[in-house]
Amino acid sequence: MEYLSHKCVRNSSPENTPSLPGTIHLGAKAGVNVAVLDGKIDQHTSPKVYYHAGLLYEIKVAGPLSVQPELLYSLQGTETKSDFENYDTRLHYLTLPLLAKVHLGPLFVEGGPQFGVLLTARDAGTMLVSAPGATTQYGSTSRQVEDSYKRGDLSLCAGAGVKFGPLLLGARFNAGLNDINDVKSVSGVNDPKLHNRVFQGYVALQLGDD
Repeated sequence: MEYLSHKCVRNSSPENTPSLPGTIHLGAKAGVNVAVLDGKIDQHTSPKVYYHAGLLYEIKVAGPLSVQPELLYSLQGTETKSDFENYDTRLHYLTLPLLAKVHLGPLFVEGGPQFGVLLTARDAGTMLVSAPGATTQYGSTSRQVEDSYKRGDLSLCAGAGVKFGPLLLGARFNAGLNDINDVKSVSGVNDPKLHNRVFQGYVALQLGDD
């Protein structure tokens, strides 16, 4: 009886206990954004490298399935070039991804919606300042442009990664669904429809045992 009692105690130790439904893993993450605004008309847009950082909160549901909300600060935008201007647009977002996550051994896949709120926006670069017919001259410009973009952004996210103990390495693509352009012409004809496109690579440190 004493032997069985010791055996039961050993088997109930934390190292031998799998994650149960409702188990919570809190973590912090940070990484790079390769972002572009898709849909500009008569202008060339190029991806720019920015960054994101924040918290994740993984909740085990059943077996390999879990739910993972996150709260992130995300800097994204684009580089815009035309015959008259060359500038960077920086959009500062607070984002809330709500992801379903499936673990396959050390690998995982994830996907779901993301809700974003625009905190501030700024254009900075150069623009044509000379009058028509005069010698071409460019000048620096830097301006707040929050009124040019809608405050809300809805995206779909999909990604994958690998987990080494408490360390996670992952990549994700976020595709904006709604037009965030808030500058419309009187006729509405040929107004650009702008969508966020962001590829993210990240590293995360997660607390809690599997």
